[in-house]
Amino acid sequence: MPDKRAERAARAAAAAQLRADQERRDRQRRSWIIGTTAALVVALIGVSVAVILGESREQAAIEAAANQPIDGVEEFSDLSANHVPSTPEPTADPTVAAADEPVGTALPPVGGDHDPVWQNCGIYAEPVGTGNAIHSLEHGAVWVTYRPGLPAEQLDVLTDLARGKPYMLLSPFPDLKSPVVLTAWGVQLELDDASDPRAATFVEKYLEGEQTPEPGAACSGGVGAPSV
Repeated sequence: MPDKRAERAARAAAAAQLRADQERRDRQRRSWIIGTTAALVVALIGVSVAVILGESREQAAIEAAANQPIDGVEEFSDLSANHVPSTPEPTADPTVAAADEPVGTALPPVGGDHDPVWQNCGIYAEPVGTGNAIHSLEHGAVWVTYRPGLPAEQLDVLTDLARGKPYMLLSPFPDLKSPVVLTAWGVQLELDDASDPRAATFVEKYLEGEQTPEPGAACSGGVGAPSV
């Protein structure tokens, strides 16, 4: 009997030791998981804060630049704004109007008589009606146009610029003088590269800007079905 009691006691002690070892390993594993998770959270927070701060500084720089004249922007005045039953697509030589040329001969037009219905703002893969787009400009839109065949990486830049902004209109436009042209009512900027920082500055300055003839008017509920 004494030997059996000793054996049971030894087995019980061994089992207790196994449980203690397992609990210790479990505690170590939990501590490692908690520590690793905490480190990842701290790292992610740090990255997020850095990204937010970077975006905030970038936006502040854009806003500051928008408060100054933008190099290369052409301005047009005394634009008509009549609603007309038909507006043929422009075929003029794609040059910005010089001092001795009629106002409004820019391509695309920066204003003038236009279709009674505006173009729904958004991103289009095909050209839109110029008369409708001019009406959108009258409501405060910025119309970003580009030559068909613009490299995909540059088109991606323009898409990112336009996405999520309800008064942005992006579409191809044949025969542009420059690869990319940004237009708001009465103002226009030609660019050789979509990544030019003046593009974001132009949008900041003129999207529903002070030049808008009909501020607060809609840029949806008109014609067109944008892809984005």
